[in-house]
Amino acid sequence: MYIADYKKFDVINGKGLRHSLFTSGCTHHCKGCFNAATWNFNYGTPYTKELEDRIIADLNMTDVKIAGLSILGGEPFQNVEVLSPLISRVRSECPGKDIWIWSGYTFEEIVADAHKLKLLSNCDVLIDGKFMLEERNLKLKWRGSNNQRVIHIQESLRAGQAISYE
Repeated sequence: MYIADYKKFDVINGKGLRHSLFTSGCTHHCKGCFNAATWNFNYGTPYTKELEDRIIADLNMTDVKIAGLSILGGEPFQNVEVLSPLISRVRSECPGKDIWIWSGYTFEEIVADAHKLKLLSNCDVLIDGKFMLEERNLKLKWRGSNNQRVIHIQESLRAGQAISYE
């Protein structure tokens, strides 16, 4: 897997002060995508064990309160093999940190795919759905178009249906 970027101290992509990992690779190709460079699976730099260790260390900073990790793309759910171990490490080594993940897939599409569901089930908040230029809304928090939802993952999995964050 390649990553497009890793940003420390991000306040835009999720609630609170966070660190954000931008994966490379996406086949959705949404018209008007703000991050079209990440469609290429080889864009950016290779994901390494050193970067993963750095992310864990950054999440455990003691001098600054970090809320959690945000994973965006590209399309994270097209990089499940690499992201699953990272998310498992965050869960076990970074107590109290939440994980937000963005996807062009809907909640319903993800839960119907056991491979993708494994990744989703270890996260806290999902912003789902393809960006739709004709539904763009610059007033929305954490998403770009009206069709996208901010979903409580654990509540939604228990209920068997998407439950909105807002």
